[in-house]
Amino acid sequence: MSFRVGVIGGGQLARMMIQPAQALGLTLKVFAETEGSSAALAATQIGDYTKVEQIRQFAKTVDAITFDHEHVPLSVLEALEADGVSVQPPAKALKFAQNKLHMRVRLTELGLPMPSWAEIKTADDLEAFIAENGGIAILKTPIGGYDGKGVAVVRSAADASDWLANIEDFGGSLLAEQKVDFVRELAQLVARRPSGEIRHWPLVQTVQRDGVCSEVLVPAPNSSPADLDRAAAIAVTVATGLGVTGVLAVEMFETADGEFLINELAMRPHNSGHFSIEGSVTSQFEQHLRAVLDLPLGATDSVAAHSVMVNLLGVDDSNDFVGTYPEALKSHPNAKFHTYGKAPRQGRKMGHITVIGADSSEVLLEAKNAASVCLQG
Repeated sequence: MSFRVGVIGGGQLARMMIQPAQALGLTLKVFAETEGSSAALAATQIGDYTKVEQIRQFAKTVDAITFDHEHVPLSVLEALEADGVSVQPPAKALKFAQNKLHMRVRLTELGLPMPSWAEIKTADDLEAFIAENGGIAILKTPIGGYDGKGVAVVRSAADASDWLANIEDFGGSLLAEQKVDFVRELAQLVARRPSGEIRHWPLVQTVQRDGVCSEVLVPAPNSSPADLDRAAAIAVTVATGLGVTGVLAVEMFETADGEFLINELAMRPHNSGHFSIEGSVTSQFEQHLRAVLDLPLGATDSVAAHSVMVNLLGVDDSNDFVGTYPEALKSHPNAKFHTYGKAPRQGRKMGHITVIGADSSEVLLEAKNAASVCLQG
């Protein structure tokens, strides 16, 4: 029996599903937004993912639909489900990824640890929340934000005057959250298939620069077995409580007293899991494909004591890093290089480098040095 998976979105996450799909004998088809996308090798349809009839035609060619991003309108997904299409993760789960307010409400119902938060409809609402939280708050647009976009630090309602004046653009509400005094940021990835099987990878530490992930350290340094179990239990509760299928990333803050607080969710393969291509028995991309097809999940054991992933972020509009690969490959033969086939742009995720090994300091240094060679182009 052959299996056909359709991915909506032509970015690097779809691109990195191509190789494991081929290895499993799956047919992978991509609905891309533009010609020449990262996943162009598998792009079988170019179009507008907000148009239900275009997605309906695409869905007729596959056995299951999944995603490179969470931006497909719920109305489109619900129409597919009404047609009997297997949408994974389903609309009932993706609504929580698409709206941070809905996410906070549901996670509160599940009793999960989070920063204090409030729905904001007026300037008075925001002033009250700021006063209750030490004179400062994190304000977010409930829809549309990512990689630091749609997030602002505010000390008064005046700091959010533009958002408040245009609040209907965000569904009529904003989300205010406690500004957490954290010691580091963590991410826990799990995969869940529709029939209920769940597997998780080790807890990882993420290092952010300018609101974008720069490095991922695996496993999260100085984490006790109890910490690892606690993080996995949180993510499993999220996956089951929200009905997520496929890969789920739960991003968390760790506070000075060791508390884990949920920050964001991603219901798809995630940047914090790219290490798994080389660092795990089963990568997040293979696992995601298995999960959305409800196939048995693979082992998530690490193949080395430590893994480090360093993102290659664009520095200008000319260096796509490919020109520096020969020197980087020569000087760092233990590093694994991944390019996303994107036009260069400052701050854009252009690719990543992974190094695995027995010593955490050595693999981190190797990955950073390999990235620095790429940046010299």
